Amino acid sequence: MQLREINLDGGEIQLHVAVGTHTKDVVLLAPASAFAPLDLNARSAIIPSIGMASNVPERKKLSRQERQNLDIEIGFIEGVVNRDPDFLEALQVLGDDYTRRGRFTDGLKIDERLAQIRPDDSMVQYNLACSYALTDRIEPAAEALERALNLGYRDFKWLNDDPDLEKLRQHPIFRKIRTKIRSLRVKSR
Repeated sequence: MQLREINLDGGEIQLHVAVGTHTKDVVLLAPASAFAPLDLNARSAIIPSIGMASNVPERKKLSRQERQNLDIEIGFIEGVVNRDPDFLEALQVLGDDYTRRGRFTDGLKIDERLAQIRPDDSMVQYNLACSYALTDRIEPAAEALERALNLGYRDFKWLNDDPDLEKLRQHPIFRKIRTKIRSLRVKSR
């Protein structure tokens, strides 16, 4: 996602956003002062981490500035999703941002919505499994992870290290999934 233009006009923030070949004009009703601490001339000031997945095995504690920027990003993406509820890329970013911010229940709602829109997408099912695990819903997490594997998810190293799945990996129900993973590893060689 690329932020192409920001215009401040009284109580409105007008944004021109591009995702791949799609562009959106978004108007947010918010006081411009909400963005005063940010450098609005920097294109990444409002949405610095869009499209960048965090592939760090341990959940990094966010600094105060990172939390503030993430909250602004979440508010921006929520505005985009409110205006265009089927904007798939925005939903994916919003779900990831909620999880990064520790808003696991909100992230789960987004991942459930994405699973309805894209039920045959292995990454969507994998992310849904992560959200279920983060909200202590272990059986649905296992079911979603099995669907992800059946749909072709094969990043076994990340699956083994992903902190979002830690509670699932510690549960006895994961033994069955571990056996399936071993079988899939043998087949993929």
